[in-house]
Amino acid sequence: MIWMTILGILVFAVGLLVSIAWHELGHLSTAKLFGIRVPQYMVGFGPTIWSRNKGETEYGLKAIPLGGYIRMIGMFPPGEDGRVEARSTSPWRSMIEDARSAAYEELQPGDEKRLFYTRKPWKRVIVMFAGPFMNLILAFVLLLGVFMVVGVTQQTTTVDSVQPCVIQLSEKRTDCRKSDPVAPAKAAGLESGDKIVAFDGKPVADWPTLSERIRESRGAVTVTVERDGQQKVLNATLIENTVSKRDENGNPVPGTQKAGYLGFTAQQIDEPLAFGQSIDRMGIMMEDGVQALVAMPSKIPDLWDAAFNGAERKADSPVGIVGAARISGEIFGLELPVENTLGMAVFLIAGFNLSLFLFNMLPLLPLDGGHIAGALWESLRRKLARLFKRPDPGPFDVAKLMPLAYVVAGVFVCFTLLVLVADVVNPVRIS
Repeated sequence: MIWMTILGILVFAVGLLVSIAWHELGHLSTAKLFGIRVPQYMVGFGPTIWSRNKGETEYGLKAIPLGGYIRMIGMFPPGEDGRVEARSTSPWRSMIEDARSAAYEELQPGDEKRLFYTRKPWKRVIVMFAGPFMNLILAFVLLLGVFMVVGVTQQTTTVDSVQPCVIQLSEKRTDCRKSDPVAPAKAAGLESGDKIVAFDGKPVADWPTLSERIRESRGAVTVTVERDGQQKVLNATLIENTVSKRDENGNPVPGTQKAGYLGFTAQQIDEPLAFGQSIDRMGIMMEDGVQALVAMPSKIPDLWDAAFNGAERKADSPVGIVGAARISGEIFGLELPVENTLGMAVFLIAGFNLSLFLFNMLPLLPLDGGHIAGALWESLRRKLARLFKRPDPGPFDVAKLMPLAYVVAGVFVCFTLLVLVADVVNPVRIS
């Protein structure tokens, strides 16, 4: 068991490194396509553990696999005085000048026409967008493989087990007491293996339809089942019970609600999806990812309580790299068929790449989206200058936003550390 857990962690670590390298390859390939000199391509941060020079670029691997970067010449334009570096006693101004000088520290003769900032805005947008786009492509390919080959776990209308009694969702127990009422399904004679083909006289073909009808019903209903090749009509009296909430797609979401209750669990099967269904499922994941990103700040109080106050870690809590690696280890520790284990691991790596895409597209420095926003703003103001016959305002100096970038980076670092602590002391677990 322990070796399978370690294997799962290693699989995620390799997937993480490949994802980072793939992201930076997008920046590298497009930068070279547009003639920008790239002195370094690195996967990881910290001390270099391996590197090799090929052409004008040093390719390497660093000790801390928590990101990567390429270094392009001339990321920022010179200052207003035309100089690359002009020291200042102002700490904010020093940040700007440090960023500007770093962009030129490896300037060589002939590089004047190979600077990043000299490229047209649309080319700079492509260079900066190429990294996140590579993560989106990788997520698309991996998810397509999982959905169409392994399939997704779906509940059916066939009964897996029948609950013997009614236990409130808030009660942390599974054993029935004498005072617990008999579950409606048990009282009606529903059995494991029964396939429900109609509910209250109306045919049902899938689990979402059946589940919704059960939740909407109260009192006496009929349940038509197929048993031993024959149909049988059972009479059940549904009660109102507190059950978990579900979204419009039938997936569990945090919270509870009052709903009709029959009292059985449905069998689950892994069913491959068609291409169109896979695309639809990816669209739903993209929407969920955007909503999760918007809701991220609201998760901080719960994360803090989970990390330092011993509160329960919520199922929709943000998870970092350590937490994701831990989940990957748990996946490999489960007694599942090989194809299911690999499918879940690949799905986890695909979700990580989708998150990388969405996160990097935020229009904030030092993220890729911040540089994209700067290039688009430069293009807009130059077009407006031409429209109103004003002088060309020149390149937009993104370096002036570096103080804000340091603030944003500081916030991200603090949030990452909070998630890390929560992942270590109170991790999200799968069941």
